[in-house]
Amino acid sequence: MDWFGTGDYDIAREVLQRGIAVIFVVAFASALAQFPALLGDNGLLPVRGFVARVPFRRTPSLFHWRYSDRLLRLVAWSGIALAAAVVMGLPQLGPAWWGMIVFLLLFAGYLSIVNVGQTFYSFGWESLLVEAGFVVAFLGSNSVATPVPILIFLRWLLFRLEFGAGLIKLRGGREWRDLTALFYHHETQPMPNPVSWFVHHLPRWFHRGEVLANHAVQIIAPFLIFAPQPVASVAAGVIVLSQLWLVLTGNFAWLNWITIVLAASAVDDPAFRWVGGLFMPALRAPQAGASAAAAGEQPPWFVVVVLAVTLGLLVLSYWPARNLLRRRQLMNASFNPFHLVNAYGAFGTVTKDRLEVVVEGSDSADPRDPTAWRAYEFRGKPGDVARLPGQFAPYHLRLDWLMWFLALGSRESRWFEVFLARLLQGDRATLRMLAHNPFAAGPPRYVRARVFLYRFSTPAERRSEHVWWVRTEVGTLVPPVRLPAETETRATD
Repeated sequence: MDWFGTGDYDIAREVLQRGIAVIFVVAFASALAQFPALLGDNGLLPVRGFVARVPFRRTPSLFHWRYSDRLLRLVAWSGIALAAAVVMGLPQLGPAWWGMIVFLLLFAGYLSIVNVGQTFYSFGWESLLVEAGFVVAFLGSNSVATPVPILIFLRWLLFRLEFGAGLIKLRGGREWRDLTALFYHHETQPMPNPVSWFVHHLPRWFHRGEVLANHAVQIIAPFLIFAPQPVASVAAGVIVLSQLWLVLTGNFAWLNWITIVLAASAVDDPAFRWVGGLFMPALRAPQAGASAAAAGEQPPWFVVVVLAVTLGLLVLSYWPARNLLRRRQLMNASFNPFHLVNAYGAFGTVTKDRLEVVVEGSDSADPRDPTAWRAYEFRGKPGDVARLPGQFAPYHLRLDWLMWFLALGSRESRWFEVFLARLLQGDRATLRMLAHNPFAAGPPRYVRARVFLYRFSTPAERRSEHVWWVRTEVGTLVPPVRLPAETETRATD
């Protein structure tokens, strides 16, 4: 069975299983904190209405059977507990089916959330986590050798993720081809972080180099992860370094971290020990018995299951492979309701200007009084020009990301109308998602939404005015609105 199992990727298996489990902890924690306010019984887009309109066969989910905020919290807490067990290495100590069942439960639980999450769960990294969680379920435990077919498929997942992102840039906006994309990206990305301002002000030759390096990593390195060792490990290391740069300069939820974890599928144990030996020389020595499972017979049932799953995933690979060859390449697309073997890609075009929607409230009886309007502050998206952008990734601030798309003219804005109504009602769950509520004593009489053009301050403006942003009003998205009198009375009562 040398063709099936290997003892040269035991460390990779540990990194893959525990790394994906850590991201599941973050994802379920995010659902626990945000899902009820966004999609719960009193949410902005309630799940009950969605499952009444969309059949189970299109969006398989536990919540088609029944939804309640209590059940959602049960699923989230269960997911956190199961994922934490994997992080501690508990299922890996037993037979192969232990870890398989745990990861399949994580897959089913998070798929149930994603499939009813509507626009708040429409991000590519949601499908990526669902797919990765399913595939790593079949890596086995310490009692069996690491299955080569699953390692290869994980490399195929990494290939689709990186090469797909590279192609969509070359086929997308001209700024990627003339090497000017990073003149704008650090400033206009959905959620800048504390480093973004400083990187944005680096010389333009540096930003051109960033684009060239990005093309090299995403177009060339994905092919090299299938090469013999040590080339595959080096290619994976290059991908990891590029992702760490993105971690340093932006907030992209867990996208960069899960890419780093998936890169472990191309790194063999000698390469891991070499890197570890740079910090702790004792780690360079091979660990006795680390690959003992590879020398023995693999359970026949495990071989059959792994090969059957691999065959099924290969069949599903036809659609994303064809998508890579299409001139009109789809970005972040799922071809089946289980989000398995998806198409990935991001930032085919880079916005040149940053528009921000600023939501304000007024407790004055006259909405024309300009002195009464006070702004709500979001946790991650820019608002107060004197506030340094924060670091939130790998945590995902879903409301803040949707506000970025809203400013770009997203057609899916029904949730925003409900959001404004919740502010007028003083809804506590909604207000907890914000960084600052200027109406702690009671809800405002009116709310409005204005659109501003934001740009990073120059170093000179930063020194003289102590601001990170400079903004100019460009229009009104929603004029002053208030609740109907009878609704306002009920909300007050």
